[in-house]
Amino acid sequence: MSADAPRIGVMVVEDRVEVRDGLAHLLDASDSCRCAGAFETAEEALDHLACTPIDVILMDIELPGISGIEAARRARADHPEVQIMMLTVYQDDDRIFDSLAAGATGYVLKTTPPARLLADIAMLHGGGSPMSSAIARRVVETFHTRRARPSVTESLTPREEEILALLADGFRYREIGERLFISLDTVRTHIRHIYEKMQVRSRTEATLKYLGHDRG
Repeated sequence: MSADAPRIGVMVVEDRVEVRDGLAHLLDASDSCRCAGAFETAEEALDHLACTPIDVILMDIELPGISGIEAARRARADHPEVQIMMLTVYQDDDRIFDSLAAGATGYVLKTTPPARLLADIAMLHGGGSPMSSAIARRVVETFHTRRARPSVTESLTPREEEILALLADGFRYREIGERLFISLDTVRTHIRHIYEKMQVRSRTEATLKYLGHDRG
């Protein structure tokens, strides 16, 4: 980053005070970033985001109140320009893919060294999608596994494919109904049929199959 370039405004959402304060100090001490707010809860962060321009959000997942994944979904829905990087200890498939479906464009572990974290923030702000190496490996392995299997989405009706696409984008059942002008019970019926045809048991499994086959 050149000396004349504005520093990247980064919001920190982290419930542990020592981690939150450490991240804020790291950002303010850097030449490329500045802390544009540090909050214990997602609710506080979303309120701040509504009135303050933010470039990047560092989002923990397990928070008091609504989760970081739900906060990411709400933030991207209302502020599509903001970039969100999950900063977490979790490496399980469900949290990784739920975060990506909610709109996160980066996913790094809290063990990431400070200099690497600042570089990841710059990469995210510049249009990249930084991931810790262990996370990237899990994403690639899951993609390869799903691609190797025969497609099961061919049996879906056009309406079921439409609903599946909205599920993969992180919409909730009620929101899908409102968007497609159908009742909540009808949405649930369609989703039950989708799960049966795709031989899955959850939104995450259905999303993985959809992303692997139809968007790959």
